[in-house]
Amino acid sequence: MKVVLLGGTSGMGRSIARILAERGDSTFLLGIPQTDLDASAADLTARSPKHEATGTALCDLEKPDTFAPALDAAEAALGGLDAVIVTAALFATQDQLEADIELTRRLVTVNYANTVVFCEHARKRLLAKGGGKLVVFSSVAGERGRKPVAIYGSSKAGITRYLEAMDHKFHAEGLRVLTVKPGFVKTGMTAGVKPPPFAGEPDQVAREVVAAMDAGKTVLYTPGMWALVMLVIRWLPRFVMRKIGF
Repeated sequence: MKVVLLGGTSGMGRSIARILAERGDSTFLLGIPQTDLDASAADLTARSPKHEATGTALCDLEKPDTFAPALDAAEAALGGLDAVIVTAALFATQDQLEADIELTRRLVTVNYANTVVFCEHARKRLLAKGGGKLVVFSSVAGERGRKPVAIYGSSKAGITRYLEAMDHKFHAEGLRVLTVKPGFVKTGMTAGVKPPPFAGEPDQVAREVVAAMDAGKTVLYTPGMWALVMLVIRWLPRFVMRKIGF
């Protein structure tokens, strides 16, 4: 496949990019800063069976004017697009967000509005060539309104509903949408936050994501235990949700 990754320089995105490069897929990285892109591109090039060079372009989720030029560069370098993967996002704790209204504005804008705009650019390019895969990371935090992730979770709830609608609307035209809903994963983004039981590792999540892409799945909870946990959480009455701290 010819794959573009936004957020492929760290955490789960980096692990996904490595799996794809190692199996021979063509990869192109979008993100910031250029130093991180260069280092990750060199790593992927070395992992490629044929040492195929991985291209890069600057793309900042806080700057929507970078989206189209970055995707144009990727499409030109790869000679087309088969899949676009978005793992990039902002994260902050509920306490941090409640204490900093500007941080709240930035987070909800990046995680919902700007991610939707980026996906729309990607969707149009994929459909123009007959379809392709759009893989976007949401979160189990968006399944219910929960005290510890009230603001962050709301941003992920929005992107989950958008992706579901895109699958409904454009599936017949060849768009294959995969919404990835990780639970807690031990990455740099969650550093300093106490991990809950059955926390995931980036490499484990990456393997599950690539398998789900290949299988044509539309939703992936990862690690898998979170599917059961969220099934219970979705059915808890509101008065119970008010009393628990989960």
